[in-house]
Amino acid sequence: MATRFELVLEAEGEARQRGIAEEVFEEIRHCEASWSAFARESVISRVNREAHGSVVVVDSATFELLEEALRVAVQSDGCFDPTLGVLMERHGFRGAQEEGAGTGSWGSSAVQLDPQTRGVSLGAEGLRLDLGGIAKGRALDLAAEVLRDHGVERALLHGGTSSVLGLGAPAGLPGWRVALSSDDGAPIAVLRDRALSVSASTGRASAAGGHIIDPHSGAPCQLSAMAAVISTSASLADAWSTALCVAGERVLSLPSDCQALCQGPLQGEPWRPGGTLTDQFILPTQPAQGQALPA
Repeated sequence: MATRFELVLEAEGEARQRGIAEEVFEEIRHCEASWSAFARESVISRVNREAHGSVVVVDSATFELLEEALRVAVQSDGCFDPTLGVLMERHGFRGAQEEGAGTGSWGSSAVQLDPQTRGVSLGAEGLRLDLGGIAKGRALDLAAEVLRDHGVERALLHGGTSSVLGLGAPAGLPGWRVALSSDDGAPIAVLRDRALSVSASTGRASAAGGHIIDPHSGAPCQLSAMAAVISTSASLADAWSTALCVAGERVLSLPSDCQALCQGPLQGEPWRPGGTLTDQFILPTQPAQGQALPA
């Protein structure tokens, strides 16, 4: 994760707003402490250290996140993979925290989960989990649960602007309007109880290429593709936008809950549907008016 989260909140009374916001950000901090591969004491770091040839029992939230990550790995034909920790280290996207960092294997089929005990084991030597492609979305989902528990009907929450969740809608509008980029005429996502994730193979980069790793080759994606996914689940939107960036021109079968737009590697190439579109995406010739947050 290691990113900035911001919240637009509508609730009666400044003190109540502040209290709700503090609970929301405490939930996000808890997710960061549990799932960050950068934090030595996180649950994921403990699994990476101790689950080779052994079983590590994790909390229910972590286990459910791992189950979802492995489901997407299968459904995306391996374009999303939560076991790329060794490759993130090798290509300089995560600091070497342990002896032997950057060496080892990857592949989600080597992760074994036991639903009865919530046990996790890693069946390949040197394999390390990295949930950077899905954990931020799950943090937004759990933060939204906090808002709903407090009766909040309208809010906008984002993590690093690349993952956005809209609860309800601003007064007089069908949903929160979020621009997919700062470019003139960029598509607009309309979020009403929906989440958006935008992934791009450019941005944070190493000498080898962009920060999104292709699990099939083990190398950073070379093409500057972008993908945007809307879903009722922020974690699904997060994972599938990453998978679509890796897939490139390959066609993936997204869950029925997900709507997607993709943009190819050529400068100025138009956005294209990643499946059947609804009015959750607007493709204007000029930016739409209203609530907009560059992704």
